[in-house]
Amino acid sequence: MGTPSPTRIATALSPAHRERLMSLAREVNFPVGARLFDEGAAAERFWIVRSGTVALDMVVPYRRRPVAIESLGPGELVGWSWLFPPYVWQLGCEAMTPVRTHEFDARAVRMLMDADLAFGASFGHWVGRILAHRLQAARIRMIDLYAPHSGTGVL
Repeated sequence: MGTPSPTRIATALSPAHRERLMSLAREVNFPVGARLFDEGAAAERFWIVRSGTVALDMVVPYRRRPVAIESLGPGELVGWSWLFPPYVWQLGCEAMTPVRTHEFDARAVRMLMDADLAFGASFGHWVGRILAHRLQAARIRMIDLYAPHSGTGVL
């Protein structure tokens, strides 16, 4: 069995902090192909996947459709742009399968983070780890798409 992912809620937050967060959740489902959010739109909520898969994507010039950057599944946080002003989505997101989620009101969670500093620090560290992971995933995807590939092994 592999190492538990630090980006999944079960490994990232203590049981007490998960309970605090989950007290604000509501269940929301998305059909295949539904857009959870689009790059540039207001970021007012976020989700934790219960089942199914979503793809994070970004608009790339000269492409008809956004380019998939990463797939997320059960236990993973969908969206971080709601945490930082100006609260605008930096990526887009689409349901790749039927998706069941826990949805959270961003403002309510930010208020909880401010009211409970231990929860806020724990949650903030979790989001920081996710940001680092997603930045690396986006970097790798862009290299895959745009790096010159030659037979010399030299870039």
